[in-house]
Amino acid sequence: MAPERTLARTAPADQGRRREEITRKGRLGSLLSARETPVLGALVVTLLFATMFVDMFATGRNISFLFLSIAAIALMALPMTLVVITGEIDLSVASTLALSSATLGVLWEAGIPIETALLVCLVGGAVLGAFNGFLVTVMRLPSLAVTIGTMALYRGLSYVLLGDRAVASYPQSWVSGARAPFLGVDGLPWIAVAILGLSVVFAVLLHATAIGRSLYDIGNNDEAARFTGVSVTWTKFWLFTLSGTIASGAGVFWTLQYGTSRADTAFGLELQVVAAVLLGGVSIFGGVGSVLGVMSGVLLLGTIRNALQLFGISSEVLQIVTGLVLIASVVTPNLATRLRARRVPVPATRPRSHNGETP
Repeated sequence: MAPERTLARTAPADQGRRREEITRKGRLGSLLSARETPVLGALVVTLLFATMFVDMFATGRNISFLFLSIAAIALMALPMTLVVITGEIDLSVASTLALSSATLGVLWEAGIPIETALLVCLVGGAVLGAFNGFLVTVMRLPSLAVTIGTMALYRGLSYVLLGDRAVASYPQSWVSGARAPFLGVDGLPWIAVAILGLSVVFAVLLHATAIGRSLYDIGNNDEAARFTGVSVTWTKFWLFTLSGTIASGAGVFWTLQYGTSRADTAFGLELQVVAAVLLGGVSIFGGVGSVLGVMSGVLLLGTIRNALQLFGISSEVLQIVTGLVLIASVVTPNLATRLRARRVPVPATRPRSHNGETP
């Protein structure tokens, strides 16, 4: 009887160790199969390739230029991530940026202090985003159609304010300050540090709070989310408002960075924002995505464009590359899902007796 008691005592311990080993393997498998893992790997490979084979890429001046060139895209991609996770989309972000830039130019020409003009632009961006949210949530219109319409509307208002002229008389202290390095570190503009901090805030919000979990619930099934007590209408409304506010802030930074306001500012930039979000692993159908993947997608697209520019590639080719990346970011996850589905074995059915019981 002693050996049996020993076996009875040791068996649960062995089973516990096996369960722990299976759990570790499962976590490792989840990490390796995560949607953002491919873009992280591609980013590392691209950075290594560009550092070794592209002249002037690894210089402090070029790295600073790279961060500045993707700053507006990164800012707009953060709220876009939350919007797309809920199953919606906002294609008006670049036009909101342009309208904010045009508004800043008009206010500055009118003699309004620049601090006041900045505040007006941010409030105006919130109103533009809230208008999108109202049409989507209260009027129950599809966000794709709504934001295509407001994309044209907001861009048209930019031309109403400025026409074909430009405003370029901003204070030099503000213009140089927008491009200033963080604590004097060469190659590290302060906006890059600000975006990093903002990314941490969004990551905590999305991945470590009840609000973030509700966003995934909405994206997977908004009706089921309503039954669990989630206010789907208000959540989406505030997400569109946040998207408009941050897009307006990106417009302010864009204006001060380049020292000019134009109605055609950031024309087509929404394509790069959406491409970065989808490339970073966010599903266009909602319910899936992470901040880490999106920021990796932003940096990957920016690195590719920067390296091609250093090679002397034309802007038309860069646009083609962006379009191809956007298509690949949508097609690849669908193909991967289908391949995984084909690998899953179909469980065999056991024969049943005449009384319906399995023998």
